[in-house]
Amino acid sequence: MITTRLSTLCLALCLSASVWAAQPQPVRTVDRIIAVVNKSVITERGLNDRVLQAKQNLQRQNVPAPADNQLRAQVLERMISEEAQMQYAYNNGVRLDEQELEQTVDRLAAANQLSPEAFRQKLKQQGINYQTFREDVRREVIMQRLREREIDSKVNISDSEVDAFLNSAVNVGRSEYRLAHILIAVPETATPAQVEQKAKRAEEAANRLKQGANFAQVAASYSDASDGLSGGELGWRPASRLPPPFVEVLNTLERNQTSRVLRSASGFHIFKLLDKRSRGEAQLVEQVHARHILIKVSDSVGDKEAKQRLDEVQQRLAQGMSFVEAARRYSEDGSASRGGDLGWLSPGDTVPEFEKVMYSLAPNKISAPVRSMFGWHLIEVIEKRRQDLGSERERAQIRQELKARKAEQQYQDWQRQLRDSTYIENHLNDETN
Repeated sequence: MITTRLSTLCLALCLSASVWAAQPQPVRTVDRIIAVVNKSVITERGLNDRVLQAKQNLQRQNVPAPADNQLRAQVLERMISEEAQMQYAYNNGVRLDEQELEQTVDRLAAANQLSPEAFRQKLKQQGINYQTFREDVRREVIMQRLREREIDSKVNISDSEVDAFLNSAVNVGRSEYRLAHILIAVPETATPAQVEQKAKRAEEAANRLKQGANFAQVAASYSDASDGLSGGELGWRPASRLPPPFVEVLNTLERNQTSRVLRSASGFHIFKLLDKRSRGEAQLVEQVHARHILIKVSDSVGDKEAKQRLDEVQQRLAQGMSFVEAARRYSEDGSASRGGDLGWLSPGDTVPEFEKVMYSLAPNKISAPVRSMFGWHLIEVIEKRRQDLGSERERAQIRQELKARKAEQQYQDWQRQLRDSTYIENHLNDETN
């Protein structure tokens, strides 16, 4: 059964707020190496381009840019982390072939209500190089697939964990918080001296906030979190997605107040409480009872071969084979022994690509082949219903939130471990004026 929810690259990309920006290339005789990441390099030109993107993104959000040296250091750290992840992905068979990339870009165009050609023209009008745009999309999708494979798909929440949260003081009032966040990450193998250095950096950021500095600007200057360069805003977070000690502190804050420096296994945190609310009553949920057949894509079975196998299964269905029999014979999912039966599914129970097609099908209809991170699917909808899940829905929601929190923590730990095991030379401070 597919139960992992993918945090996707946002397909509803608003072109006016695109993170891909025009990148004028200054003339240089030598493109100096700024950093070495294993056997790859990050060049001065690449860093300058990404710094320009970051400045333009901050400008669109009306966030004052940090000092150039701070911004360059923050952007370079982000590029080093991304390069380490991309190398790991390549070495472990996580790919996005040209056909899949083109389909992803086409979905971005459709989300903006543009044809592929009109989408290209719109990018060109904004000074955005199309090939650079495609490679940025490729990187984002590969990194998301990597996280899904290495972290999200392996995280499970037990019934006892759900029960413990429902009975905890944190759940009283069922609070949600709209937050901005600064993270000063601490390496897993950090020495006491390194921890002390990171603590001083966190206190420095906290002191700037006490002096009235703009939170988004301080986040862009100091935060190691992925959202740091966009001002650190996290959006709404339920209490279940936050460690209980953090919730206790947040409950003492007024709107627009910032917290003291907080410590976790990931490092040092500073929060700004933007807003707070209580969740409303559970609403009716549309559920789908569905079956599916999955042919997995792996290192040994490529995308084209998997799709071809599914096409053959589809032909057998057209010749009269029942879906249940085909699932038992050919599906590579754990549901194969049940004829592919996934039971009743609610929104969020499956990955977005699967869910979108599943909800669009009428009962007793079979989909065209559907590609997800797991491979190629055929989906059959058996029936639909609207159901007030009551406490069952609350438990499912809490489980999903706890899973997201655990996955985020494990992802941060995994990133730190990957960085610690990566050979890195940082030559940023070797610059000459």
